Amino acid sequence: MRSSTVFWKIPALVALFIVAGYVQAEPYFAVREGLKCSSCHFNAAGGGMRNAFGNGWAQGALPARRIEGTGTDAWTGTVSRFFALGGNLRANATHTDVPDNDARSEFDIEEARAYLAITPVPDRLAVYIDQRIAPGGSTNLEAFARYTTQDQRWQVQAGQFYLPYGLRLEDDGAFVRQVTGINFATPDRGVQMGYESGSLSAQLAVTNGTASGPEEDEGKQVSLRAEHVQSVWRVGAGFNLNHTDAGDRQMQGVFAGLRTGPIAWLAEADYLTDETLGPVERKQWVGLVEANWLISQGQNLKLTAEVFEPDTDVDEDEQNRYSLVYELFPFQFVQLRVGARIYDGIPQNDLQNRRIYFAQLHGFF
Repeated sequence: MRSSTVFWKIPALVALFIVAGYVQAEPYFAVREGLKCSSCHFNAAGGGMRNAFGNGWAQGALPARRIEGTGTDAWTGTVSRFFALGGNLRANATHTDVPDNDARSEFDIEEARAYLAITPVPDRLAVYIDQRIAPGGSTNLEAFARYTTQDQRWQVQAGQFYLPYGLRLEDDGAFVRQVTGINFATPDRGVQMGYESGSLSAQLAVTNGTASGPEEDEGKQVSLRAEHVQSVWRVGAGFNLNHTDAGDRQMQGVFAGLRTGPIAWLAEADYLTDETLGPVERKQWVGLVEANWLISQGQNLKLTAEVFEPDTDVDEDEQNRYSLVYELFPFQFVQLRVGARIYDGIPQNDLQNRRIYFAQLHGFF
């Protein structure tokens, strides 16, 4: 990782990183830099608020250039020893072309989110809130209390949180996130235990299984994610079982990452057995392969191929999606993205053969 660049520009973050011990990053960032998912974010399973190291890396190593303000201090997210703040804003312009339908273009706010972490006992006891502010009304996504052991290896948290399973991709529309139903729109309520040590990261959660909705039966959902991380490769596995009166849904999957020169590769495959979709058990599988080419500092080209088999007992019902996305980080805390997504499904379904072109402004801190 280009940690020397970060520390040279923001030397105060060295001490903060040593004290913090763990944080998290987007999957391809983590693969590219040889970091665990717990290397840039507050949440041990990834996503949400960035910690001091994540903010420092976003300022010194991620952008093409750094703009200087009138002050000399760098943003770390830390307001005081006991409080930290963060946020995300994504604004989109999209053009959607569906066969035999009128094309549609629109501007929209995908999300505006605010993060707050309160640590009455630094490094040991924390309360965390992830609040979606827009679009629409304010909605809570994560709200939990977390206890960490003194050696920083074990964590236990209770409340509402994102479930640990698979790659925590930013794109909730990816088949592996949409089909499994585990994404940034479906947190759940329960308890979670996590373990972080050396090259191993693991989380086990027991939740209601209602995507933060009201509990309607005695069934519970169990989610497990474990990952072994090395400097240029990683491999992990996930398991999820949601037991309900309507039937059980079981998922198991594997995921991996590999760095080959300037390209960071991601892959995930999941197999689902679902008894909730009808009288007959349905078996599905979904997969993703993604390549991220570091063109130069601050520029990334993403190519993704996805496949979804909605019923293994039905022939020729597969769906595919291909994406090409250019990402530019012109300066700290700003990302610009332009891209195209092409869907390839059964010919009779126009929506499964749509094309989407988009541009996005992403501000984060």
